[in-house]
Amino acid sequence: MLDVAAVPTRDRIPLEERWDLESVFPDAAAWEAAYRAAEARLPELDAIRGRLGDSAATLLAGLRLVDAIDQAVERVAVFALLRQSEDAGNARANEMADRASGLEARTRAAGAFVEPEIAAIPDAALDAWLAAEPGLDQFRVLIARIQRRRPHIRSAEVEAVLARAGEMAAVPEQVHTVLENGELPLGTIRDEEGAEVTLAQGNVDRYLHSSDRRVRRDAWEQSADGYLAFANTFAATLAGAVKRDNFYARERRYATALEAALAPDDIPVSVFHNLIDVVWANFPLWHRYFRARRRLLGLPAGDLQPWDLEAPLATSPEVGWNEGADLVFGALAPLGADYVGAVRHGIADRWVDRAANAGKGGGAFSWGAYDTFPFISMTWHDDLGSVSTLIHELGHSMHSYLTARHQPFTYAQYGMIAAETASNFNQALLGAHLLAERADRDWTLAVLDERMANFQRYLFTMPILARFELACHERVMAGEALPSDWMNETLLDFYREGYGGEVVIDPERIGITWARFPHLFANFYVFRYGIGIAAAAALATTVRETGEPARERYLEFLRAGGSKHSIDALRDAGIDMRSREPIQRAFDLLATYVDRLEALADD
Repeated sequence: MLDVAAVPTRDRIPLEERWDLESVFPDAAAWEAAYRAAEARLPELDAIRGRLGDSAATLLAGLRLVDAIDQAVERVAVFALLRQSEDAGNARANEMADRASGLEARTRAAGAFVEPEIAAIPDAALDAWLAAEPGLDQFRVLIARIQRRRPHIRSAEVEAVLARAGEMAAVPEQVHTVLENGELPLGTIRDEEGAEVTLAQGNVDRYLHSSDRRVRRDAWEQSADGYLAFANTFAATLAGAVKRDNFYARERRYATALEAALAPDDIPVSVFHNLIDVVWANFPLWHRYFRARRRLLGLPAGDLQPWDLEAPLATSPEVGWNEGADLVFGALAPLGADYVGAVRHGIADRWVDRAANAGKGGGAFSWGAYDTFPFISMTWHDDLGSVSTLIHELGHSMHSYLTARHQPFTYAQYGMIAAETASNFNQALLGAHLLAERADRDWTLAVLDERMANFQRYLFTMPILARFELACHERVMAGEALPSDWMNETLLDFYREGYGGEVVIDPERIGITWARFPHLFANFYVFRYGIGIAAAAALATTVRETGEPARERYLEFLRAGGSKHSIDALRDAGIDMRSREPIQRAFDLLATYVDRLEALADD
């Protein structure tokens, strides 16, 4: 008999374990009214079309109107898409999310004339208007970015077409989401007590991390086989996204999709390649780690299997929700009482949706609108890994929280390198805090295990996926197809290099790993994790060791939001991510963890 109770339906989740989406809209009727009101404002944009270059006053009025409409649409979209994320099998939520995505696309199309019209204004006129009209000072950075991007901004008509195409361009990712979270069968296994359980996105991680080797093997093989059974469908969805990326790159006159992805945040292409090169050069360190992990697990040479890479190195202490929150508060103390106080309020105000339920994705994320809570979706498992996930997502949420309180809506959206720095910074503080808490073997192993798992995800897996993503885009740009077997073989080759003979290769199940990462649908997003964790490691060490003024520089980085490009904001905080040096410094820190694990394996 299947244990369906292992993953309850959404209606069985206690209120205190759900996020407070009712703080955004109390019910579907209120959302519908807001949707209609936002939609009704779109014709207002027609009144300023063709007039932004008339005067400083008309430009200011136009930019304020665009922000007001975008803010209203964002709130509508956030509510609908978060509702969908609760349960991908909820037809009503899927309908709302689809309508919200359509409204976003229509809004972008309706305002597509704004950048071309501003780009057409001579620099001398813009400079004069900025000097004469104080209200335009809020938009100074935005205007400078448009001036920089002039060669890649198309006519108003073309921009409108590109914006309207956004609704269709989102379909591959939508199909992937519905298939993966709502319909994909991951199989059944027997748990540690022999009871039969159905695997789902909300519980598979719990079995992948089991201390029972048979259980995690079955969970890894069964879930991977679920993806393999739909390999061609998953390949079609990712191929659609890659074609979309290349299409937009060509239409905006970029040489590659990589350049197009990095340009809005003014990231040099060399930053991407620096990460790949440094990671590949440090694969021998990962090989050392895999050997130490095998020894700590008591496995013979040549028997470290893929399902052993997430096995606990020690019995993880049970950490309940309240205890975990206290660990978070303690770890964040170096950021000051105001920061910790805001986190306390966030926990009390139900920012976090923490229970597993049918139809809910197994990953974690933070998201909200400018004028809502910065919500978090995750699954709490009463262990240190859950504490790590929570503090990571709180890094994102507090970044948004501080941005919204110090920046206008214009600069609410910050670059993803900045975002991943904020989240990994919090995890770096947690790791240092936990290692200082106790020194017994099991605790140390559990904490080092969490630290290594985080680095493995961001300075091993994500860079491998980034190189895979680059290969996919280059292949499509050359006119070739992206069949699933090519994807599997290409990614497998990269994993062979990364594992270096230390991990047993299961070709098909390792090869399909790309299908398990919806991050690949965001054009060249995954490499930003690696840059972010490297920046975070350096900044967190400095803040912990020196306090002020490093703390204030870091908090100012968070408050800056999108008013600065990520690389520039990090430079002002004290770290130069245009250089390879901070990435290598992260590996130097990683090496100290590996040293400790090797010493523990020798004991």
